[in-house]
Amino acid sequence: IHAGQGHTMPELPEVETRVRQLRAPCVGRSIRNTHIGWPRQIDRPSPSVFTKRICGQRITEVRRRGKFLVFQLSEDALLFHLRMSGDLYVTAESTTVDKYAHTILTLDNFQQLRFSDPRKFGRVYLVRAAEEITARLGPEPLSKRFTSNRFASSLAKRKRMLKPLLLDQSFLAGMGNIYTDEALHLAGIHPVTRSDMLTPAQARLLWRSLRRVLRDGIQNNGASI
Repeated sequence: IHAGQGHTMPELPEVETRVRQLRAPCVGRSIRNTHIGWPRQIDRPSPSVFTKRICGQRITEVRRRGKFLVFQLSEDALLFHLRMSGDLYVTAESTTVDKYAHTILTLDNFQQLRFSDPRKFGRVYLVRAAEEITARLGPEPLSKRFTSNRFASSLAKRKRMLKPLLLDQSFLAGMGNIYTDEALHLAGIHPVTRSDMLTPAQARLLWRSLRRVLRDGIQNNGASI
């Protein structure tokens, strides 16, 4: 299944779904060679350095941080940001290449990891450590450390309209339009309410609603299909 073909912008549940689908076919495989059809998709380093550095590296882990897919390699970290219309999937080398698959990594078992992106907003990063890209992201809304108390105190410290604040990736990682709207609707809170005006009960309700809509999204394999 290919997600994200222009219907909805991938958010946390869509990216988490893709990560779970890519783990089995990718972890333990080595990258044999690369094809870069549109050099600007590679944000860093330069495409030539990218190719030189990535070939021969082994994929040891696939995880998510915010809306980034993070592939831990034997020496570096490879990150993908799908943005509006990006999709990342594994298929046999012999499968016809779709015209939007600008970055293709061939694995050691004749499978290919293809990054297809019709609108060309997506980006690929090869860095020494994932934190070079993800350090500014806020907490993960489904993590144990993201408690209702921590959330309430973060809301109270800011004097911003709720919806733009929840969409701010440095405040909370992974949220986008769909799940933010769903969570606010579920909590019965207006999107333009100021964050410091919420009662403790409202803050707790919003925290629970956020986590619920994200968990539901993941359970349904995201909303991109």
